[in-house]
Amino acid sequence: MEYLTLLREITNSTEMIRTLLAGIPQEDAAVKPTPEAWSILEVTCHLRDEERADFRARLDSILYRPNEPFAMINPQGWVIERKYNEQNFEQMKESFFTERAQSLEWLRGLAGADWEITHTDEYGSVTAGEMFSCWVAHDNLHIRQLVELRRARIEKITQPYPIEYAGEW
Repeated sequence: MEYLTLLREITNSTEMIRTLLAGIPQEDAAVKPTPEAWSILEVTCHLRDEERADFRARLDSILYRPNEPFAMINPQGWVIERKYNEQNFEQMKESFFTERAQSLEWLRGLAGADWEITHTDEYGSVTAGEMFSCWVAHDNLHIRQLVELRRARIEKITQPYPIEYAGEW
């Protein structure tokens, strides 16, 4: 695992997410392309909660308390339980980027970490290196999702004009 490269990746993905969330009004942020799909607002709330309760917390647990059980999380359930799509988009963006700044500061201090430390529970085993790698990959997954959601927004706001000339999507 290339710690410094992954640190740069997660730093860069933060700015990609910031850009993808820019210029979206509250009403557009809450639009769900289908009833099952997440809105931009729901993705933002999810990223904030994952930042707080999942990746940073679990990586910290693996590195410093590998034998303690992970705190239970429910990322899919939180979308409804926490009423993500009713939240204030600007506040959720600010909250995510505040959490991410804390994570980046913390991650910069892990240059000498033992990435092979392993947490094992009834669900399996995960190393610190795997958790950090998954954190970076998780950002990419949601960057792709946000690009798709922005594309759906563009398709809507460009009506009645077709956008096929732009290229195949």
